[in-house]
Amino acid sequence: MRGLRLARMPEVERQHASAEVLAAYDRSLADLERLGAEIVPLELPFLFADIAAHNLRIMAAESYTLYHALVDDASAPLDPHVRPRIAAGRNVSAREYIEALRMRDVMKQQFAQAMQGMDALLTPTTMTTALPLEQVDQTKAPAHYTRFGNYLDLTALALPNGFDASGLPTSLQIVCRSLDEATALRVGWAYQDATDWHLRRPAV
Repeated sequence: MRGLRLARMPEVERQHASAEVLAAYDRSLADLERLGAEIVPLELPFLFADIAAHNLRIMAAESYTLYHALVDDASAPLDPHVRPRIAAGRNVSAREYIEALRMRDVMKQQFAQAMQGMDALLTPTTMTTALPLEQVDQTKAPAHYTRFGNYLDLTALALPNGFDASGLPTSLQIVCRSLDEATALRVGWAYQDATDWHLRRPAV
């Protein structure tokens, strides 16, 4: 890890994670720092939630284009939670779709500039540990910390980094530049080699 500069996520993004997820995340940062990495702050000109809004427009428009016949057929067997998500693409205008694509290019440049001199960005993988199905809000995506990687064409690796008080696993996400799998795997291997979270199993 020596010589690597790893960014911690912007402070404002911590509000979306549970206390136990944040505790595991902070412990992972400390572990990587002890292994020789330099942990540095990161400032971004946008929020992860801003990316989600643009990304959802693209996903809705493209998925409705592909599956409109299935979605518009009320007799077709389709999950009742999935149908409205895809149907939302019916209302995305060409202007909104093209603007979302344009903003994608802008944000990719902004992210690349913010990450200059840094090798990876570290975030939690999810906001909470696994929820019982009846507690899942089907109108919201649990991808707050992962969606931006897809939208910005980045490389990411997720690996175990702890458990909450109920014995459910938490996860660390290592986000690198596009096609930079080597660095993601380097950081992930070093972390996993120095910890044993990947060897533990939750009590079922």
